[in-house]
Amino acid sequence: MLCKFRHIMAQELLLTRTAVVIATSLSLAFCISCARLGDSGLAAGPDFQKRFQEALITAKPGAVIELPEGRLDMDRALSLSVDNVTIRGKGIDKTILSFKKQKSGPAGLQVTSNGFTIEDLAIEDTKGDALKINGANGVTVRRVRTEWTGGPSDKNGSYGIYPVQCKNVLIEDSVSIGAADAGIYVGQSSNIIVRHSRAEANVAGIEIENSQFADVYENKAMHNTGGILVFNLPDLPVKGGGNTRVFNNEISENNTQNFGAKGSMVAKVPTGTGVIVLATNHVEVFKNTIKDNNTANVSVISYFTTGNPINDASYDPFPEAIYVHDNTISGGGTAPGGEYAEALAPVVGKPLPAILFDGVMNPKKLGAGKRLPDDSRICIQNNGDATFMNYDAGGHFKHISRDLKPYNCSLTPLSAVNLPAAGAGAPAGGS
Repeated sequence: MLCKFRHIMAQELLLTRTAVVIATSLSLAFCISCARLGDSGLAAGPDFQKRFQEALITAKPGAVIELPEGRLDMDRALSLSVDNVTIRGKGIDKTILSFKKQKSGPAGLQVTSNGFTIEDLAIEDTKGDALKINGANGVTVRRVRTEWTGGPSDKNGSYGIYPVQCKNVLIEDSVSIGAADAGIYVGQSSNIIVRHSRAEANVAGIEIENSQFADVYENKAMHNTGGILVFNLPDLPVKGGGNTRVFNNEISENNTQNFGAKGSMVAKVPTGTGVIVLATNHVEVFKNTIKDNNTANVSVISYFTTGNPINDASYDPFPEAIYVHDNTISGGGTAPGGEYAEALAPVVGKPLPAILFDGVMNPKKLGAGKRLPDDSRICIQNNGDATFMNYDAGGHFKHISRDLKPYNCSLTPLSAVNLPAAGAGAPAGGS
């Protein structure tokens, strides 16, 4: 009897242990399955676009929308208007939103919300702008690639990464290729950092337009029509751009034929342009490597050089307080492009000098010796062996001068841009 009792107890103990093991295994498998589901967020599939747009519409502030790895086909524009949302992929070359089959919409992704972050994904082949962010306070674009994969074409969308009328903008570790206007463009905005990014095979590589307080540093701008542009233009809601620092960038071989839309401002950018500072104030260009741009490595020009009429009575067309210093400049000037350069080359010969100034200054501000006030001067110094020319655009090249002495001056360095800390309505940043 005792032996029989012990045998029954042993069997029950074995069954209990087996049940525990099975239950534990099932529980672990369930947890692993749940973890994988939570990590993947939206899954790929034939209705991915619908579910993605639904997620953008129904998102709550603070939401993180996770996108899967893979090429995800889109046939219409996406939009987001909810504040404090993050869109996150699996990597700049792993999560690809492809708009090659786009049927409708003026852009790929349009955003009108504050506290917006997008990271670790690519947007390809949109009909219009790739990523447009309008009127937002607090924008972070991190490890994002925008690209038109067929190469330069006037049929490509105008802008790659495109914040406009925004505040507190951080663009970093990103790439833009093939835009028919500007690859990385920040316009009519304030408090801006563009860093550690690459702009290639666009008309304008990186453009800061009608904006205040921008730092553009440690980027690569190559094989565009123009590398880095700092513009102030008329007839826009926000005018008076300035206080921009361009430093520690590599700006080279921007010799791609201009493929901008005819009649557009960017269509006037000469093929072979490194840096243009146009009609803006308080710009500091320093410690860059600028080389092998076939028209000019650096140009400082007034709006009059564009040949466009000025109908905006409040617009200031003159560049002032421009400080170009301590750059490493070489090569270039061997195949000048654009109306002025093509007209200038037969007069002065080739290669054109590395640094060009059109010589047009506000006559109302000129003092003795036809010089601007000390705090408004065009100052150019410590750029190695880089050659210089004031080509007297206003006088139709009658008084061309290669004398750098009138411009061998310095200005007070501009202050670094500092963005509010994360969680305070804007991204963290700083130089």
